[in-house]
Amino acid sequence: MSELNKSRRQIAIFLLLLFVFSAVFYCLILIAHKLEAGKGLYVSGLMWCPALAAIGTLKLRGRKLSELGWRWPATRYAVASWIVPLLYATIAYLFIWILGFGGFPNQEFMGQLVERMGLKASPTLSTAVYPVLIGADYNAGTPTWYGLTCFTVMVLAISFVFAWMRLKSGSLWTGALLHASHNLYVQSIFTPLTHKSGNTAWFIDEFGVVLPIVAIAFAIFSWSRRGELKPIMRRPTGQQLAATG
Repeated sequence: MSELNKSRRQIAIFLLLLFVFSAVFYCLILIAHKLEAGKGLYVSGLMWCPALAAIGTLKLRGRKLSELGWRWPATRYAVASWIVPLLYATIAYLFIWILGFGGFPNQEFMGQLVERMGLKASPTLSTAVYPVLIGADYNAGTPTWYGLTCFTVMVLAISFVFAWMRLKSGSLWTGALLHASHNLYVQSIFTPLTHKSGNTAWFIDEFGVVLPIVAIAFAIFSWSRRGELKPIMRRPTGQQLAATG
């Protein structure tokens, strides 16, 4: 079997396992009609499904878990994983604010930060301090079909960035850093700082149209640099060595 066919089979196995694992938690959430059902355990379980699917795929294909890339990435890739989401989120929200799709700043949110941060400082200073514990609702208030379309396009687009960083660095930790940074900047900083006026919900957050457009530009840039990636050479398994011996 060619390497291409082997890769395709492994991708198919991964997607099948991911569907089976995640379907359990999606059903529980749909039955409960809210994300926070089960005190957040359903969502936590859902977040682990890709990892479980990856581990299951390796086991079924006779590969080692060490192939996932557990080593910490070089400093430049770790820093880039933190900065890249900040860069595309900043670009997206600058478009939103400059073009008037949403206002800046959201004085109500900044006022809330004064109390929540407990620094007895001005709204501006309280906002400047990293609001790590402040989260936004995972919903922009748009119709389901619209929000789902924008969210799907955004996820697919930034997956090119995530994949490029993983393959270039050789470390899976870049994906963890990228994901965490994305959630922080988009959900906890830029969206809450945007004052809603009119149809703002149609443009902001992961369910609006601007972020997916910017993400597509980053995906094209990552794809254009695919030539920098070196083929991943795997050591033969025991079964393969026995077959060739």
